[in-house]
Amino acid sequence: MYFSVTVGYMEVGARTRPYRQVARAQAQQRTRDALIAAAQTEFFAGRWEEASLEAIAASARVTKQTLLRHFGSKDGLLEQALERGYNEVRDQRFNAASGDVAGAVENLLEHYERWGERALQIGAVDGLGQVAAGLGRRARQLHCAWVEHAFGRSLGRLSAKDRGRRRAALIALCDAH
Repeated sequence: MYFSVTVGYMEVGARTRPYRQVARAQAQQRTRDALIAAAQTEFFAGRWEEASLEAIAASARVTKQTLLRHFGSKDGLLEQALERGYNEVRDQRFNAASGDVAGAVENLLEHYERWGERALQIGAVDGLGQVAAGLGRRARQLHCAWVEHAFGRSLGRLSAKDRGRRRAALIALCDAH
């Protein structure tokens, strides 16, 4: 019988290089982005109800199982796709300088060129339930906050009574209904 023992020297308490999986995390993010883009395409083309998980996954060049691993369900994917859109809208809307009325109008026009039809589509789709209801509430709050951001300085010069009326008028005027 023969056996061998190898003895090596290892410093106690020596620090090792951390394993961060950067490339893997980047690949996962690209996959999520592709799935969200595919979901947004189906949703805004009016095909969400008919779209299968397999078709959405294939559009993103992944499998249905990969889609489910990332989002859990079709509703989970839709929620993240709508959340991504909400964040893009928020970032675009608050890009205008506070108090710059001309810039606010330009910002609003840019917003509705890109998102106006989509916003109406979200409201028109039946069966979205809590996902759409929550998004609708947040979108209204965002819109009201944007009106304050864009026109707050001008509104601040008015009496409290006139300020409330003018603010309500601006909210209605700048909304897409």
